[in-house]
Amino acid sequence: MKSTSQSVFAGPARAPHRSLLHALGVDRSDIGRPFIGIANSYNELIPGHMHLDSIARQVKYGVYQAGGIPLEFNVIGVCDGIAMNHEGMNYSLVSREVVADSLEIMVKAHALDGVVLVTNCDKIVPGMVMAAARLDIPAVVVSGGPMLAGDYKGTKVSLSQIFEGLGKYFKGDFTEEDLCELEQSVCPTCGSCAGLFTANSMSCVTEALGLSLPGDATIPAPFSARLILARHSGAAAVEVARKGWGARRFITPAAIRNALTVDAALGCSTNTVLHVMAIANEAQVELELETFNEVADATPNLVKLAPSGSYHMEDLYRAGGVMAVMKRLAEAGLLDGSVPTVGGVDMAVQYEAAVVQDDEVIRPLDRPYRPTGGLAMLFGNLAPRGAVVKESAVLPEMLVHSGPAHVYDDEATLMAAIEADRIEPGCVVVVRYVGPKGGPGMPEMLTPTSAIAGAGLADSVALITDGRFSGASRGASIGHVAPEAYEGGPIALVEDGDIISIDIPRRSLVLEVPDEELTRRRQAWQRPAREYSGVLRRYVAFVSGADTGAVLGSGISTP
Repeated sequence: MKSTSQSVFAGPARAPHRSLLHALGVDRSDIGRPFIGIANSYNELIPGHMHLDSIARQVKYGVYQAGGIPLEFNVIGVCDGIAMNHEGMNYSLVSREVVADSLEIMVKAHALDGVVLVTNCDKIVPGMVMAAARLDIPAVVVSGGPMLAGDYKGTKVSLSQIFEGLGKYFKGDFTEEDLCELEQSVCPTCGSCAGLFTANSMSCVTEALGLSLPGDATIPAPFSARLILARHSGAAAVEVARKGWGARRFITPAAIRNALTVDAALGCSTNTVLHVMAIANEAQVELELETFNEVADATPNLVKLAPSGSYHMEDLYRAGGVMAVMKRLAEAGLLDGSVPTVGGVDMAVQYEAAVVQDDEVIRPLDRPYRPTGGLAMLFGNLAPRGAVVKESAVLPEMLVHSGPAHVYDDEATLMAAIEADRIEPGCVVVVRYVGPKGGPGMPEMLTPTSAIAGAGLADSVALITDGRFSGASRGASIGHVAPEAYEGGPIALVEDGDIISIDIPRRSLVLEVPDEELTRRRQAWQRPAREYSGVLRRYVAFVSGADTGAVLGSGISTP
């Protein structure tokens, strides 16, 4: 099969094109080799990306050794932790679409035969995979790997602890010196934050899809094994390109179900719902929110990493990684081992070679942490199109909860209430107008959820929002409420004191207000006036609801 690059660079008429390649150091004799783009999100703003230059270097060695021509380019990235709780968070989810669009532009404009996606962190991993699915181009993912956990007074810690430390500080349980010491401890190395937050969740999902080589999600960022994996990934990309295996060969209904099963067994971030929905959309695979519940109901929760437990990604790596988890799940008949992988073998070949090294980190099937998976989709008159909660991170006493609403129209007002100790035990905090359009960009609520937990309220206070939560959040944190308030969803109609009933085992989220009263409130409701410019203005005009992955669609829907 004639390659994409050959059709653009071969023959006398392409002499001008080859002259520009010559300036890059690509010789005329190189025409015919696969041109492999190295999409590198390296930058000096994100700890998960600060070392990706060394990863990309090894990828290039692998590409060249396998007979390809490596051609590196960069894409942007946003650090959610740095962007948290200020205007920057409005741009986080937006960046996912920009990553996907920029990769599409670079691949199409330069006639690449395949790509290696050198990536890490929350929106960059799904953004790159979305582009690969959209283009159906041969692609191999290689992440920068997770950060090692820190040590604070003899306890392993990661980023979530510093956010929860704020709650302790506000309550008076932490001194400024305690906070400073913790601050210096939680992020000790390069890599994506050490817990099973969104970045590492998406790397696990990508490995389960078969788009990366075994070990990619869990080999710690500072380990030399990651450099070796990067070189092998480069070589694999050449082989995938030569065979013409586009990304959609791997992103199939069966592979997505495998990935959702792994997601459930691990207890991954709620953000995986948004991102897997968006990836499926780009791959033209139909996926409904109810499928997440169906898979979770059949899948035991075998792993409990931070923020749900005390283990970290380095422990999952030591215990055997994603492939060891998949081996356990396959023993229960929960996986389709026949799906292909970019390694050139069926998925079963990969996970059958794995060994579970620690039965506490990866529990056996007869002794799971929970009998069902980590995420739950909730439905009811408060969320007709669904909401999501990380059930595995909710305290047992909060799985069923009913209480009066404390309503806030932005995160800043809620934080002021937390700092002033105005959040009452037993209440249900509602933060609205922070959805995909209303936020805009569906900002994460890690600061308030962590402050509530740090203040000792995780066992009595629930938080509901049309925004979203960091993978580092825990507790009864229910996000992605759809339709969002800015579209006139029922969450816009909640008033202080309204009783909200949450029943996570029954997948229910109900506003205990009569229908006729909600009708009266709806008639009086008006969409708040918002003025945006630049990228946010375009994003608000076209982004869809959280229930469809917050992908770019046709604009504001009718309330």
